[in-house]
Amino acid sequence: MNEPSATPGPPPTGRILVIDDDPTVAEVVTGYLTRAGHRVDHAADGHRGLALATAHRPDLLVLDLMLPGIDGLEVLRRLRADAGGTDLPVVMLTAKGDEADRILGLELGADDYVTKPFSPRELVLRVQSVLRRARAGAAAAAAEGPGPLASGDVTLDPQARRAHRSGRELALTIREFDLLAFLLRHPGTVFSRQELMTRVWGWEFGDLSTVTVHVRRLREKIEDDPAAPRLISTVWGVGYRYDPADGAADGAEEARA
Repeated sequence: MNEPSATPGPPPTGRILVIDDDPTVAEVVTGYLTRAGHRVDHAADGHRGLALATAHRPDLLVLDLMLPGIDGLEVLRRLRADAGGTDLPVVMLTAKGDEADRILGLELGADDYVTKPFSPRELVLRVQSVLRRARAGAAAAAAEGPGPLASGDVTLDPQARRAHRSGRELALTIREFDLLAFLLRHPGTVFSRQELMTRVWGWEFGDLSTVTVHVRRLREKIEDDPAAPRLISTVWGVGYRYDPADGAADGAEEARA
């Protein structure tokens, strides 16, 4: 992934929880984030990290995947299973060769990752970028229209940041919620992965597989059969299209994946 470029305007700040068992890495990361204006808490293992995340809700989590006790993936899994942690922005710290873990982390709902060894300045930029995207995403959703959206048995309230299917509330991360809201507002239109990255989340950089992972996760929550999706279609060689359940668009000949 390329290093994010600076974005005009003052960088966003917030309360950051760093979970990393390496004291040197933790000290450097904490120092750089503090100097960037953030309030930083630190935990050296997964159990302590989960306790801090519950007691003092952070604005963002910097999570090392290699942790004693319970690893970072399990920490992320437990956070996403808890109602209070479904939309917590997460930046993972991963080893350079752990592609499988990075993909699994994205599938569990991580927003971004930095591979070790990394530049502390790059990590600060990524933290600020994810914070900016999370806050801008909520603002953009409200700006596009505060009214509720509906398609078949799927409903979404942009102001309340809540979505339901057949009356059951969906546990969506920030990225998943914004993606569903965007698709509901643009039924029947095909968007490339790059377009979704830019228009949904404001990402001018990033790994396109992130979009694939978020689409897959969203299908698991709104489709009757995620392996044969009827709502979010894959248009091969182009991208993805949302077909309304209450008036499916033409073009069923495109393959679905």
